[in-house]
Amino acid sequence: MTVTATPVETAVPTGPTREQRRARREARGAAGLLAPSLIILGVMVGYPAVLMVIQSFTDYTVKNKVQGTWPEFIGFENYIDLFTQSDFPAVLMRSLGLMVVLTVLNMSFGMLVAVLMTRLGRAWRIVVSVGLLLAWAMPPLTATVVWGWIFDTEYGVVNWALNTITGTSDWTNHSWLLNPWSFYFVLTIIIVWQSVPFVAFTTYAALGQVPGEVLEAASLDGATGIQRFRLVVMPYLRSVLTVVLVLQIIWNLRIFTQVYALQSRGGLASETNVLGTYLFRQGVGEFGATAAIGVTMVVLLLILSWGYVRTTLKEEEL
Repeated sequence: MTVTATPVETAVPTGPTREQRRARREARGAAGLLAPSLIILGVMVGYPAVLMVIQSFTDYTVKNKVQGTWPEFIGFENYIDLFTQSDFPAVLMRSLGLMVVLTVLNMSFGMLVAVLMTRLGRAWRIVVSVGLLLAWAMPPLTATVVWGWIFDTEYGVVNWALNTITGTSDWTNHSWLLNPWSFYFVLTIIIVWQSVPFVAFTTYAALGQVPGEVLEAASLDGATGIQRFRLVVMPYLRSVLTVVLVLQIIWNLRIFTQVYALQSRGGLASETNVLGTYLFRQGVGEFGATAAIGVTMVVLLLILSWGYVRTTLKEEEL
């Protein structure tokens, strides 16, 4: 008698596995947590941004708003006029040059102060930190007013000090804000004075993440201080400094309060405007033209920051 063995069919699960169900629950939970933030961003940022882009292609003015009429679609006419029939190209180049100078000074002085703080004792480090914090916490308008008094034409400390040092009266009633170059000199001092603390604190925190044994090994191998900083410390700081650099570029390109306050104290707006003040002063009620300026600024900021952000993302993937 021959017995024939019949193959046993293995049950193949047709539904999702336990890991898949857990992954879906986590995804739904993450989406639920992000939903309120995404809704707020959509309402507060997304809608105005889309509206600004649409308005930049129209001749929308305050007349349309008052009368409740629809503006006329004019294509790229606002952008063409912006670059051919206005002072925007000069203001753009001025803003880019100022941004480069401010960013270089902020990053350089901030990193130097951070390295200095690592060499100071605890007492002096606290003193330096408090001084930086006070400069950082002061509102921009208040800081501009204070520095405006220091460089005041009649009662400024700077003019008095220069007269005392030179033994002359050449600096009496000297205006630092009438000349565009001295205007930007004062502006640079104000912004660097308030921006260095952020770079210094952030870099100092990042320096604390560098392993001491790695620095000790590099020192035993004969590396100098500059070589240790460039070859050992900088790789640990690169991701942090990239974020700080992008923020500095954005902040320095969209400065407004300090420039406007100094212009109100005697600066010539036509020769010292940057992108922020130019946008504020141009075409009151010309919503289409000002929207074109806003869109151009956003695109410029995206171009300047995208390269650094992309590099950081690639490094994190590796």
